[in-house]
Amino acid sequence: MTGTGRPIRARRTTPAARIVAVATAAALVGTSLPAQAQRGPPVVRDAEIEQLLKEYTQPLLKTAGLAQQNVQPVIINDRAFNAFVADGRRIFVNAGALMDSETPNQIIGVLAHETGHIAGGHLARLREQLANATTQSILAMILGVGAMVAAGRSGNANSGIGQAGAAAISGPAQVIQNNLFSYLRAQEDQADRAAVKFLTATGQSAKGMSETFKRLGDQTFYQTRGMSPYMQSHPLPSERVAALEGMARQSPYWDKKDSPALQARHDLMRAKLYGFVERPDAVARRYPPSDPSLAARYARAIAAYRYSDPRAAVAQIDALIQAQPQNPYFYELKGQALLEGGKPAEAIAPLRHAVALAPSPALIQIMLGQALVATRDRAHVDEAVSILQAAVTREPESAEAYSHLAMAYGIKNDLAHADLASAQAAFMRGDLRTAREIAARAKGRFPVGSPGWVKADDIASYKPQQSGAFSRN
Repeated sequence: MTGTGRPIRARRTTPAARIVAVATAAALVGTSLPAQAQRGPPVVRDAEIEQLLKEYTQPLLKTAGLAQQNVQPVIINDRAFNAFVADGRRIFVNAGALMDSETPNQIIGVLAHETGHIAGGHLARLREQLANATTQSILAMILGVGAMVAAGRSGNANSGIGQAGAAAISGPAQVIQNNLFSYLRAQEDQADRAAVKFLTATGQSAKGMSETFKRLGDQTFYQTRGMSPYMQSHPLPSERVAALEGMARQSPYWDKKDSPALQARHDLMRAKLYGFVERPDAVARRYPPSDPSLAARYARAIAAYRYSDPRAAVAQIDALIQAQPQNPYFYELKGQALLEGGKPAEAIAPLRHAVALAPSPALIQIMLGQALVATRDRAHVDEAVSILQAAVTREPESAEAYSHLAMAYGIKNDLAHADLASAQAAFMRGDLRTAREIAARAKGRFPVGSPGWVKADDIASYKPQQSGAFSRN
């Protein structure tokens, strides 16, 4: 499991701050760089968790008519409970939402809600609402400033004309804000209804979704108490929970529970996140030695390899493998522990086994390639290049894969491809200046017009295209 950046602490915002955040985000200038190259929240990559989330979302996306859009779940390294969509291609889920969801059904309900936003075209419609609000704000500003300037020239800045000008600025802004909040609340209600529909169509209960929003409603009760209902972007918790539970109870699947096998995988996912995210003392409190479950042993093994004796950790991981010899992610964890413990040659065998067993092994292939390169053994380099090239075809935005590929080419003394891979790694990190400099050097090493030369030229001459960007939760 790998992450980028530092965890972001959730900050409470006032209603006014929320509307400014939405409007400002809509005005921000984005680029056509990959997601990793954009400055934003830290992303966690993990083959096991991503595979499980794909299995959670695929039936929902198919039912919603979104199967062809290749919508991908993205894990954000944030302990707060949250999920959101920022475009029609990704559903962002905080690690905290996964860790706090006790059953698969609870997080599936959240994913169904976000699918409802995408299926309802809420992002495009919100852009229209924001554009209209901006136009109205500009007109109000022009009229208001004009009135105040006229009053100032006449020497009557405190006159009725001047005061009317100030009101012309502040009054419409308040109306626009209330209208936008009303629109957002309507979207949330629509997403809830769509989520229940998708869950019912896929034979799943909406009970977990109802439980989740009830818990969140209880947590936010004191934050929203006394607040004007017109100043909130989401429906009032009590109203939303009541409406959602009423819809959910109408489903014939209300009392249907997750299968034991799926619950077990969900428990392992949560344990993995706790093991990587929390400190050892917190892991020990949640998963004490007296807990013999596989999930508890998983969390303790991860904490041991990260903070304790690597040899003891490997012994614990071997016990996990003995319990589930066909689980690719236990082999992956063993390989990661050995690799990060300075034993890349010993990491190769378990990582090979993990690649052979995993349904989507690209991220594990990158780690295997890293281990092969780290041995500095020329006998492994050609294999590393082949594995990493295969991995980047499935993970074309992985800066890490390109970095290891660059090192492999460097060992082979293939400086042209080493420079190209280094330029691609810098590009994926968002370091355009370095990417252009290295790409320009790579161009000089390739024959003009060759595939390598063309790729290097694309990076060296790259100019970001500007486009609006905003998010929606």
